[in-house]
Amino acid sequence: MAGSRMKLELCRVAQGRSRLGVLTGLGRTSQQSLDVPGCLLYTHFGTVPHLTQDTLHTVSNLPAVTQVTLSHIAEHQEVLEEFKDGFRKFAGLHDTVLYCSLHDPAVLCPTGYTTNKTVSVWGSGGRMELTVAKFMALQKTVQPDWYQSMADGETWQSNTSRKRVRKSVDRTLTHLDECLLVHQNSQELEGVEVFGVVEGGDILEERVRSARETAKRPVAGFCLDGFQSGSMDQALKTQLISAVIKELPEDKPRLLQGVGRPDEVLACVEAGVDLFEGFFPFQVTERGCALCFDFDVSLDPERAGRAPHAVLKLNDDQKDTVGETQQNGDPCLDQTQMTSFEINLNDKRYHDDFRPLVEGCGCYCCKNHQRAYLHHLLVTNELLAGVLLMIHNTAHYHGFFGALREALASEKLDVLKRQEAGESASLSP
Repeated sequence: MAGSRMKLELCRVAQGRSRLGVLTGLGRTSQQSLDVPGCLLYTHFGTVPHLTQDTLHTVSNLPAVTQVTLSHIAEHQEVLEEFKDGFRKFAGLHDTVLYCSLHDPAVLCPTGYTTNKTVSVWGSGGRMELTVAKFMALQKTVQPDWYQSMADGETWQSNTSRKRVRKSVDRTLTHLDECLLVHQNSQELEGVEVFGVVEGGDILEERVRSARETAKRPVAGFCLDGFQSGSMDQALKTQLISAVIKELPEDKPRLLQGVGRPDEVLACVEAGVDLFEGFFPFQVTERGCALCFDFDVSLDPERAGRAPHAVLKLNDDQKDTVGETQQNGDPCLDQTQMTSFEINLNDKRYHDDFRPLVEGCGCYCCKNHQRAYLHHLLVTNELLAGVLLMIHNTAHYHGFFGALREALASEKLDVLKRQEAGESASLSP
């Protein structure tokens, strides 16, 4: 958009293509901002799973941007149209900046349902087909601050043919042009920003073409799609992202979809990604697990004493349980499998473990409860288990992004990387 108010102010570009800065001019008043690299607040229909708004705000340093998805909203379009005042007010989100994406990043969508004229989303009532007209009508009803353009994102699987990938790029560019045409002629969407979507599967030439053509359009930023955790080798993912980044303007943000694991986040930040979707804490919570990795790179002993203790690395608590489900921490498309960044509180070893989830963590759960209590809540199927785990996992994950920005500012990103790679000695729990 020619009059885009969203601005990316970079403080520095360090260690490869890693970018440190602030995304300003957010929201209808243009008064809000988001630190980069950063992540969005993941929600189901505007609500962080397991948490009320009051409970959520016991967590400090929450991002200013809340993500909602059409997969949750589309089936409620008639209700929202009757309400008339937009989704933010409908969901009681008040001052947050609202970003509307197409799909829920925590759920892998079935493939084979995209046509030249439609894309499909899946809600509680099943599949819904969206034409450009329907998609844009939804955006007018939701009234977000920015939204992802309609796209054909069904090429993330490694066996997708070159012909299918090319068709995906062509469809996505056509959808973008059609969405921009409606957007520019819509008074209801005045002041709303559009992010173009970069597709291309695992084919370098198509990725570059998609990025180059999308960058020619009047978009405020870019969504890099098709890089979901487990969909491709991390080295290939980094190579493709780096090639895409070279085609994109420096002054616009890049949002990576479907990637949440801390080690993958680090690799992608180094490749030049600015923003991530914050769905990973939810996935960990649904497994009955707690994030338990250390991200403190401070050499100040006073500060180190207040931070979580373990840095992007497997600790003794995790070694056995992770080994049962996932070899060597390799990404897996099975969203129920543990990663090396969490502990499984369902395990009977925790029934008499009276330590907090993470020593030194300042979240409500860690300050008031022990691992043994969380284990009890899980094995007895108490709803409070999800509440406490989501509080901790949300706080821990957003704390990691704060530490990541601090590492970039102090030129210590390599410390996080070395520790993640296991070059330092193993820390005891």
